[in-house]
Amino acid sequence: MVHPDAGKLPKQVINIHHFEEEFKSPSDPLSPVKFGTSGHRGKLGGGFCKLHAQAIAQAVARFHREKGIEGPILVGGDTRLMAERTARLCAEVLTANGIETILADIPLPTPVFSSEIINGNAIAALNGTASHNPPEDMGLKYNPPSGGPAGTEVTSVIEAYANEFLREPKKIRRLSLRNPKALHLLKTADLVRPYVDRLAKVVDLGAIRSSGLRIGIHPLGGTSTPFYRRLMEAFDLRNLDIVDKTVDPTFGFIPADHDGKTRMDPSSKYPMAPLLDLAKKGKYDFVGASDPDADRFGVATRAAGLVSPNHALSILFDYLLTHRPEWPQGLKAGRTIGTTHLIDRIAKARGREVEEVNVGFKYYVEGLRADRYVIAGEESAGMSMYRWTTEKDGILAVMLLAEVMAKTGQDLFDLYKELVARHGDPAYRRVDIAADEAAAAKVKALKASSLAGLKQLAGEAVTGVRDTDGIKVYMADSWVLARTSGTEAIVKLYGESFRGEQHLDQVFAESAALFGL
Repeated sequence: MVHPDAGKLPKQVINIHHFEEEFKSPSDPLSPVKFGTSGHRGKLGGGFCKLHAQAIAQAVARFHREKGIEGPILVGGDTRLMAERTARLCAEVLTANGIETILADIPLPTPVFSSEIINGNAIAALNGTASHNPPEDMGLKYNPPSGGPAGTEVTSVIEAYANEFLREPKKIRRLSLRNPKALHLLKTADLVRPYVDRLAKVVDLGAIRSSGLRIGIHPLGGTSTPFYRRLMEAFDLRNLDIVDKTVDPTFGFIPADHDGKTRMDPSSKYPMAPLLDLAKKGKYDFVGASDPDADRFGVATRAAGLVSPNHALSILFDYLLTHRPEWPQGLKAGRTIGTTHLIDRIAKARGREVEEVNVGFKYYVEGLRADRYVIAGEESAGMSMYRWTTEKDGILAVMLLAEVMAKTGQDLFDLYKELVARHGDPAYRRVDIAADEAAAAKVKALKASSLAGLKQLAGEAVTGVRDTDGIKVYMADSWVLARTSGTEAIVKLYGESFRGEQHLDQVFAESAALFGL
């Protein structure tokens, strides 16, 4: 059910002073450090505070020392509350441990951390962000020498060490950044130009410039603003406008999401409402946005409205196969387990393979480092591509989709219609089902062997079952996936059918009964 305040500006102003005090001295018990798909996150206070940041930084310092990892660590954060303070706290701990530290002097996008590591300018990174989540949330990501999100083999060790330091904070080393020893280890760097220059080599900015395509960009109060500004100035993109340069850590200028919460999600029509209105009115041919740490994307056109991530990824995959002829012919499509199978049909028609991974960009890191993918994407609006970053990149996605329209001369709406005319038009849906502990435990316990006797679902023959991330059932023209949430009392049910909405209804009804939901 959509909240009555969805799409409206927040009624209440966040008390910055309250959360600053909570960050320094939480009123609630401290949550243990727990890395999710991409770092530790929690509400400012007991969920994430000064001590969490220091403990994680000390854990990283210990991990690097034990593994013999040498080199500078890039430290920074996005534009949200306590991001800058979190970065400085991490720098104080790292320098106290004798580690050379590059401290970002501007809010920094998540893909830039990855880019700096991949290009040898840093060995790892600590990034203070909670991505697109509400402004009272805060978090810290660790990127190892691979440049991407750390895998569980790394985060499990860092978690254990960080929780030890939470229990015994006297073990954490600290050094004022004004101390001569810290100053000797503290470095600065131009973090805008190298990324933008790299981007200019993989996106056809000349085609975008000469097309006359009217482009509106909304950074949603985030880190991408100086990067778009640099693109405009360095490459004479006079047809690109930054429609809102507001930076406000309360994000009070962003309309509430579907549940009434402030959430800077560029793939949701509610926070994107002001930008979508500009496209609808015809001021721009193409509009794009990324979330505060610029790892997720959202795009829209007048004809298409807000383009779903599944549609955008399908368009990009098909486009890159024909517009990057110099790329190796053996490259695959990478998609997460809950992402559209339209990508599979495009791949099959073009003689390419698809690699399906669990939810979380960390599962793409190995394949991206090995140059296996044309595109690596997820239904939650994350993507990277061949020889780019091992993190998802919202800036790249927006500029690539602008290139698609510039080079083809077609609206994204028409391009998607052409794709589904050739490969079938999928009905796709994700629903969140309230689930108590018993129901969630039942879904978690399901294994492929549990469904060995399942022959049919919604009138289709079952062709396979996967249990690596929830439980997924495959048919020729449809599929369904059930995954438990790590933070909420819900089961996420994903499904898709190339037989239409009514068939998808049947798939959902029968699978919910099958999974005990």
